[in-house]
Amino acid sequence: MSYPFSSEFDIIFAGGGSTACVVAGRLAACDSSLRILILEGGQHTLNKAAHVQPYQYFTHLAPTCTTMTFNIGNPSPHLNGRAPIVQCAHCVGGGSSVNFMNYTRSPASDFDDWGVAGWESKNLIPLMKKLETYEVQADRPTHGYDGPIKVSSGGCKMSISEDFIRVGTKYHKRPFSDDSEDLETCNSYSPWFKYIDRTTGTRSDAAHCYVYNQAHNPNLQIWTGKRVKRVIFEDKRGVGVEFTNDPVSCPDADQSSSTVRASKLVVISGGAFGSPAILERSGIGAEAVLKQCGIEQRVHLPGVGENYRDHIGAFVPYFVGDEFVTMDRLWRGEESVVQEHLAQWKSHKKSLIAQNGNDAKIKWRPDDEELKVMGSTFEPRWKEFFQDRPEKAVAIWTIFSGSRVLVPSDFPPRNYMTVEMIELYPVSVGSVHVKLGEDGKEDIDFTTGYLDDPSDIVPLNFGYKKMREICRRMPSYRGEVAAFHPRFPEGSTAVCGEATGPVDLNAPDIIYTAEDDEAIEKFHRGNIQTSWHSLGTCAMKSRADQGVVDARLNVYGVTNLKVADLSIVPKNVGTNTYSTALIIGEKAAMIIAEDLGIEYRL
Repeated sequence: MSYPFSSEFDIIFAGGGSTACVVAGRLAACDSSLRILILEGGQHTLNKAAHVQPYQYFTHLAPTCTTMTFNIGNPSPHLNGRAPIVQCAHCVGGGSSVNFMNYTRSPASDFDDWGVAGWESKNLIPLMKKLETYEVQADRPTHGYDGPIKVSSGGCKMSISEDFIRVGTKYHKRPFSDDSEDLETCNSYSPWFKYIDRTTGTRSDAAHCYVYNQAHNPNLQIWTGKRVKRVIFEDKRGVGVEFTNDPVSCPDADQSSSTVRASKLVVISGGAFGSPAILERSGIGAEAVLKQCGIEQRVHLPGVGENYRDHIGAFVPYFVGDEFVTMDRLWRGEESVVQEHLAQWKSHKKSLIAQNGNDAKIKWRPDDEELKVMGSTFEPRWKEFFQDRPEKAVAIWTIFSGSRVLVPSDFPPRNYMTVEMIELYPVSVGSVHVKLGEDGKEDIDFTTGYLDDPSDIVPLNFGYKKMREICRRMPSYRGEVAAFHPRFPEGSTAVCGEATGPVDLNAPDIIYTAEDDEAIEKFHRGNIQTSWHSLGTCAMKSRADQGVVDARLNVYGVTNLKVADLSIVPKNVGTNTYSTALIIGEKAAMIIAEDLGIEYRL
């Protein structure tokens, strides 16, 4: 069947997130005659304060925000019956334009674990170095120094984070490392560097660093507010896409469909939610899913939408002394404070505007004593995955100097700090599919899988206790914000509340009863959430193993169609996933250039 195409390009990207910007930008730089189109459902981010000023990242989590899509999961008995909400980016640059800017990289072994030819760490480490300019320390062998993405310590240092490192190393008895992102260092307290340009004090995102800087090239185009419905095929060959005006970005626009042709290649780059949905609407997926939606099956590919993975996040706030510097006054929007820091930022780029409030972390692994305390439920998982792999962290523990998300605006305008625990390799797995809602319109059938496996909650329960002890010993500590902590039984020594100051470094730990432990578990099942690291739903695996794409990112069963984004990741990665999205983009650009016979000279 033929379609009346409105225009034609060589390569069309269905989605304009982090990876798409990397691939499109690299290919355009290699061959400026390539006609490249990026179709993005969200809006532009070019030089917009909410995207380029680092301190504003929390604004994208507001329920009314249109730069994120709020995906509602199915209620789960393992989450006290909750229907979890997982946000994903909805703007040019994707997650790189809205994320927390934390610079983290997987251990090299994560990529070797994928077992995919050409994607081993030895092949990817050169790309990791190529993409970054590491502005923190010189002459580090695993870091790069002339790439488009800038890494720095941000606009200024937060004393709360420095205290976290000091107390952590002394009380928790772990070493200090000045670089825990060398692809192997683990279980040490360290600074947490950021995707912030040291010179400009701005976010270092894929849109500005790969695409917007090529505005001089008329052949590289970005059409915003365009939602890709499906891929158009001639026989089994992808030849274009059908799209509409995005109902969120363009609520008053005509919703009729348009088409655009790709003479060489279609690349789906919609992320862990968008990419499987585009494939399923195109007739590629499991028969039962497609049949329920009235979609004719083109290719039987039951792995589409399966293998959903994320990192489980837990957040708890604490009160901080008035004399300590936090991000709270900025995040509350106190006008005099905002203007003061904006003036400094415009002058020398070194104020809290160029901060995310998050300067320290530990990639934590339990020691023998901690493993005993964690008990038998976690023991099989430890022995099977972690025990003989010292580079693999169980979780990242960190502290934010402020609390914008958890503490409501009607709470007293105080200083806060927020503990975050990110579990990196949970066993539980979910799925994402399209479905028809009760009104006959397309909806999402989304199962997060959070805490389905009983071993997944154990590190969170232990981490709550240990991080509470660290906080209690920090000079800034003024007690727990009890409304956002476990509700311990009356009379328990674990009951939360305000305090006049920290305890001594050598003070005894809080003793928790069995009832207290139950309160912690109930709290986590009622409150854990996404870490915004969704991946895996178009996995790069063999077709027999429910894979969706091969090692060259080709979708099984068709031609001229690839997927390039975090959805291809076959197994979880121990990192904030922006770094992984960048690596996938760099690798995908090389693959596509080779396929098209383009000299890849960058």
